Amino acid sequence: MRCPYCGHLESKVIDSRESKKSVSIRRRRECLACNRRYTTYEKIEEIPYMVVKKDGRREPFDSQKLMHGLMKACEKRPVPVRRLEEIVEEIETRLQEKSDKEISTSDIGRFVMRRLKVLDKVAYVRFASVYREFKDVLEFKKELEKLLKEK
Repeated sequence: MRCPYCGHLESKVIDSRESKKSVSIRRRRECLACNRRYTTYEKIEEIPYMVVKKDGRREPFDSQKLMHGLMKACEKRPVPVRRLEEIVEEIETRLQEKSDKEISTSDIGRFVMRRLKVLDKVAYVRFASVYREFKDVLEFKKELEKLLKEK
């Protein structure tokens, strides 16, 4: 680390702390040449997780976008937000464990539908209608009938 005052390359770390959100480490340093102190921040460079869309396009995984979709499906339903956060966290964990750091929207959709089916049937049908892109009321009806048979 180069001293911002004299340009010397050697320093000693006096204090290290994680930032409030634990996204970086704050280090207080002292230059070994001029003895002046300065602060540096270290941040882990992460490889972005990618989502492969149905048409083959790739875009960065956005947990907020997924959370928004889940909240929309569960609107006015007795589903705690914490349960939705758990679903998003599980998907992020799956991404972290994958060696290629990519996941398809169909994998995400299937996973979310399995979780919502157990959590809340109405939210499940709402999500399925968007995820499966129901073309008409008949497709919607078939999904409801399958759901009713499973009881």
